Amino acid sequence: MSPRIVLMFLLLASSFARGQSTPGQLGPILERQLQTPDVARFQLQQYLIKRVPKLPAPTKAPHWTAEAARLRKHLLDDVIFHGWPAEWVNAPPQFEDQGEIESGKGYRMRRLRYEIVPGFKATAILYEPDNLSGKVPAILNVNGHVGPVGKAVEYKQKRCINYAKRGILALNLEWIGFGELSHPENSHWFGAHLDLVGANAAGLFYLAMRKGLDFLAQHPHVDRSRLGVTGLSGGGWQTILLASLDERVTVAIPVAGYSSAVSRIERPGDIGDIEQNATDLVVDLDYPHLTAMRAPRPTLLIYNAEDECCFRAPLVKPYIFDEVKAFFRLFGAENDFAWHENTDPATHNYQLDNRQQSYRFFSTHFNLPVAENEIAVDSEVKSYEELVVGLPKDNLTILGLARKFAADIKHRPPPSGAPARAGWAATERAKLKNVVRYSPAGVKHAWAVANTRNKGLETRSFVFDFDNGLSATGVWLRATTSLDNAPITIILHDTGKKSTRVEVSERVNRGEQVLAVDLLFTGDVSPENPRSSGFTQLLATTGARPVGIEAAQLIGIARWMSQVSGAQRIRVESTGIRSQVTALVAAALEPASFSEVLIRSGMPSFRHLLDTPVDYQSAPDLFCLDLYKEFDLDGLAALAEPAKVSQRYLEITPAKPH
Repeated sequence: MSPRIVLMFLLLASSFARGQSTPGQLGPILERQLQTPDVARFQLQQYLIKRVPKLPAPTKAPHWTAEAARLRKHLLDDVIFHGWPAEWVNAPPQFEDQGEIESGKGYRMRRLRYEIVPGFKATAILYEPDNLSGKVPAILNVNGHVGPVGKAVEYKQKRCINYAKRGILALNLEWIGFGELSHPENSHWFGAHLDLVGANAAGLFYLAMRKGLDFLAQHPHVDRSRLGVTGLSGGGWQTILLASLDERVTVAIPVAGYSSAVSRIERPGDIGDIEQNATDLVVDLDYPHLTAMRAPRPTLLIYNAEDECCFRAPLVKPYIFDEVKAFFRLFGAENDFAWHENTDPATHNYQLDNRQQSYRFFSTHFNLPVAENEIAVDSEVKSYEELVVGLPKDNLTILGLARKFAADIKHRPPPSGAPARAGWAATERAKLKNVVRYSPAGVKHAWAVANTRNKGLETRSFVFDFDNGLSATGVWLRATTSLDNAPITIILHDTGKKSTRVEVSERVNRGEQVLAVDLLFTGDVSPENPRSSGFTQLLATTGARPVGIEAAQLIGIARWMSQVSGAQRIRVESTGIRSQVTALVAAALEPASFSEVLIRSGMPSFRHLLDTPVDYQSAPDLFCLDLYKEFDLDGLAALAEPAKVSQRYLEITPAKPH
């Protein structure tokens, strides 16, 4: 044996004698699953169900009228229009007539283009009865997730044509993300980026549909006492939101478009998109409240028996119809609140049976001859190209609008001088607690579920139960020769503790103690069906903030480690942008708990989420309402003082133009 090989053998033997570890040795320990996704899902469901506001017991009609008015004002002022400029919210409708399409069948179509907010335009088709005179009813037709076909979708055209043939004005709106607005940057998930820069995503969607109602209400031939709204799926969601919050809507028919928060917690398919779970929407009220706020105005709820998408009729009915009937009864209007369960074709649809229900209900409550059957109009359905209105080439998108808001953000740097800096830190920390809705989470019990002790290394694996009902997991590792009061490092990684073997080995080989942790939505604590992005929406809409919960878990675990080890302050290492933000928020909230925060593969600014862009599903906990509007990462690092913060950034590749 050569002298070199002998020397290497002696060095390796010496390292094991001192309790050295290797990444390969640590892999099986760190990769072991300590908790299943089903447990994480169940805990989140239990956590959320307690946050859902319950319908009050109906008492007297005047009392509910007053309460509905209060809820209406609160939801619009404090939630939906949070962060939106008042001049945009209050701007009158600006519609441009782009020309007529004659049908020769008793009605004509008018191409319209209108402004949602400055720089962001949408399109619509107005169906007008021929020989229009006097005042007639009008119906706003909103759209769902119909793909590239958009407003030209067959069932919507047939409905609008039938309304026009019966003497009703019908406005067919394009929906953001579909049809002529099918730009990749109009994916609804980019609504999360609006939240990040301080404008509640629901505001944009609400303004887009309300502008259509404004247009109809100001039309010289529209009877403002006979205004209706209807739509399928996302259009059903738009219908209930607009019809509940805008009292100009006389008659509403939402079709398979929403459910209670309880239903969304029970079934992943009912969760919906980010605007349907708008941040803070379900804090003081839920969709059953919105439905009850329609009383006594005529409302028909249409759902499908075997809907393959969402909101199956028998499963949602108890919460949004059965519980709400009593509110219409208060006004003597129980017969004006109706339910229809579609069994043909029973799937997600606004086909013939459902359309005929709408004709009957609208004509009855608009005091027109009751329409029982659909007029056959198959030959009158237009192609997508025939209904194109046209949009400006530089039309804004959801992401573009978020970037526009971001460009106006200016963060105040911390002042110099100890007294001024201390005052600044106290003010900013209080603001941060509010932005992330920080609520301390103590370790209720640390379940020791596994251990190892061999080759100079000892480990103990834990499931941490917190006093808020949620959990985390972690593995505590140390060399058998390390001191009981050896320094402690908590290690986080965006892909979980299974990916921390190199970082853990490095710290253990320094004679330190290490706790590799999976916080909520990471590794062992990641739910499936729905995935994390479903639950983060539900948390945000009920008033919690995922990043605040994660930071609270990190702080709680650090305190537990201090108690069981005697260490006064603890290091934190993180890898990835999600773990970076959790670590910085935790250190900014409780700087006395941490001695150092080391960031690997981080981002230099929250702007990275907009510029790359980072999609919501890959980092859903980062898109916290107002977070970038109020803070950037350097500001969080300054708040973490006296903890030392070191950051190593990702190689950032600029986004490719779409």
